[in-house]
Amino acid sequence: MHRSLTFRAIVCLSSLAPASLLYAAPDPQVEALKQELMELKQRYEAQQNALMVLEQRVRQVEETPATPAPKRLTKSPAEKIKGGQTVATSGSGATGSSYGQSLKDDSEPAQSVSNLYDEASGFFGGGKFSVETGLTYTHYDTRALTLNGFLALDSIFLGNINIDRIKADNWTLDLTARYNVAQRWQFDINVPVVYRESTYSSGGAGGAGPVTSDASVTRDPTIGDINVGVAYKFLDESENYPDAVATLRIKAPTGEDPYGIKLIEDPNNNNLAVPESLPTGNGVWSITPGISLVKTFDPAVLFGSLAYTYNMEDSFSDISPQVNSKVPGDVKLGDSWQIGAGIAFALNEKMSMSFSFTDQFARKSKIKPDGGEWQSITNSDYNSANFNIGMTLAASNNLTIVPQLSIGMTDDAPDFSFSLKFPYYF
Repeated sequence: MHRSLTFRAIVCLSSLAPASLLYAAPDPQVEALKQELMELKQRYEAQQNALMVLEQRVRQVEETPATPAPKRLTKSPAEKIKGGQTVATSGSGATGSSYGQSLKDDSEPAQSVSNLYDEASGFFGGGKFSVETGLTYTHYDTRALTLNGFLALDSIFLGNINIDRIKADNWTLDLTARYNVAQRWQFDINVPVVYRESTYSSGGAGGAGPVTSDASVTRDPTIGDINVGVAYKFLDESENYPDAVATLRIKAPTGEDPYGIKLIEDPNNNNLAVPESLPTGNGVWSITPGISLVKTFDPAVLFGSLAYTYNMEDSFSDISPQVNSKVPGDVKLGDSWQIGAGIAFALNEKMSMSFSFTDQFARKSKIKPDGGEWQSITNSDYNSANFNIGMTLAASNNLTIVPQLSIGMTDDAPDFSFSLKFPYYF
């Protein structure tokens, strides 16, 4: 009975189960499946590696700061960025059309142009507070030919010929502090420290006949005339208007004045007299109003300035240069005009070059001894013109280096002057 049931169960299972379960697959087919499975695993691993590499690249791109858009080197610092677009503003509050649209895709102006604007306008808007250290070297070399006699037969000179020469080297250390209010008002104070050395030479007659002699006078570093200033930016550059800054400076007579300094005659040369000391100031209060204009004409920046200096009349206990003589009196220095104009180019985002012309011309000065009349001082009027070559170099976001070379173009101007300034913005 048991064997019969077992046989029947086997027959039933055989009829229900497929043949593939009763017989093992051939070996070549199994090997092919294994090979296909291996290839799929290799492709999967390659895809996983590729995904890891792409993910790493995406992370690197996300972590790297975006590269700023190229800066338009001659773009005016007066341009304001609003909502991704640059808008030109003017003093009336109107926005520029074509001018503003032409700048809308640009970022803020290059630092070299901002520094250039500061130097050209005198308005340092790079920060609320800035300090500047400047050193200026000025060299004078003046020669004068003095003829004491007359011409015989229109060709022969009878008399004495004296050659006078003055060489002067002046060093000035300027310490300046500026404070900016709302990008409109600026207040500053300047303290100069002056060192002077002058050499006087003259040919003349001495006790033993014609002689040529010289003498030097040195002034140790001393504070000069301290001055303060205020500037107001009343117009921002737009399509039709320049940046415009009005300035007012007041200079106090804190330096050593030149009045009453005695002239000491050389005992070996009666044509040579040298001062016993050298002044470091002009001795009177002065007021200088002025205006500066700056305008962008791509790719150049044009700038100009105009100022007038009014020197106040003052009284002194001694105005005589003669030894053993003391004459009190009044002094009225000649007022002067200063004009300047130039052009500048931004060479790159850190450096700019400028070329300018400046001229200062003054009226004659006058003196009046007590109880006397006003007297004009001979040759006290002057015209001092200079050609200037300057540069601004942005050493960092806060520090700028400004070298400038000035070459005298008139007899009254120094032969040359070189200055090096270091404005630092906070």
